[in-house]
Amino acid sequence: MDKEQLFKAFVVSEIDGKPNRTVAAKKINELPENDIIINVKYSSLNYKDALSANCHKGVTRHYPHTPGIDSVGVVVESKSDKYKVGDEVICMGYDLGMNTPGGYGEYISVPEGWVMPLPKTFSMRDAMIIGTAGFTAAIGVNEIISAGITPDDGQVLVTGATGGVGIFAVAMLSKLGFDVTASSGKKEKYEMLERAGAKTIIGREEVNDTSERGLLKSKWIAAFDTVGGNTLSTVLKSIKYGGVVTNCGNVASIKLDVTIFPFILRSVRLIGIAAAETPMDKRINIWKKLENELRLPDLEYLVKEVNLENLNNEIELMLAGKQFGRVLVKL
Repeated sequence: MDKEQLFKAFVVSEIDGKPNRTVAAKKINELPENDIIINVKYSSLNYKDALSANCHKGVTRHYPHTPGIDSVGVVVESKSDKYKVGDEVICMGYDLGMNTPGGYGEYISVPEGWVMPLPKTFSMRDAMIIGTAGFTAAIGVNEIISAGITPDDGQVLVTGATGGVGIFAVAMLSKLGFDVTASSGKKEKYEMLERAGAKTIIGREEVNDTSERGLLKSKWIAAFDTVGGNTLSTVLKSIKYGGVVTNCGNVASIKLDVTIFPFILRSVRLIGIAAAETPMDKRINIWKKLENELRLPDLEYLVKEVNLENLNNEIELMLAGKQFGRVLVKL
């Protein structure tokens, strides 16, 4: 292919310590040298993308930079024996969109080991509605099931339930027959949670205990936490004996203040989810579950679609804690 070819990319620069975001023209030969070049058709907006777009050095070290930890598209150049020109593929996580130019560009150049075939039963659009958010939710739900938790064991809690990961967790757990309690501070989106299958909806203040007690009344047999901080601490103190809590986020805080009582008195298990580093064999297995037992029949109510020119507004909403559902980015 012509390495002088221009393409559009969402570029974040750092000017006087502040982010400057523009849609700019880049050349193919500005991309890193790797095994596979993909023409990206869709990406999505995740919290990590918003942090990268806000010049968060814990996510992206050097600017200018193109975020986008999710991508789906078509192979246009390949040095790999596994993929040929024309293959439809997914590339998510690893270092994509962090320190490697990401899915907010019409082209990406990535190692073979980051790429997997697009599952045959998904369109490229549906795959990116799911994206890292749905993939992360599926990992957490799978961990709860693998721990032996069943719908007969009691209610399951999802925190940050109107976020991208949370809404998928609610819908997947509900599909599997669980009685789901959803926690959210966005009362105007409660209808969406009901549509996803939540049986009970509570405000975020109900999972924000400030009593400093080591244990609270047992309420849930399992929880999918996307918030971290004191929310996660409260949840751990409220899980029933033998229960499980999965965590994938830290929007409230990176710190966890909790005694060991939930673990040694109620045998509670805390499981962390690091979706970006999921090994490829497990990654493919989780996508198979997304095609089958975790497949959701209706995704459109979860998503709004934008292009690169509209992306900045959605990033600001996410940074302000006002985003909900999924933001699909069409390139």
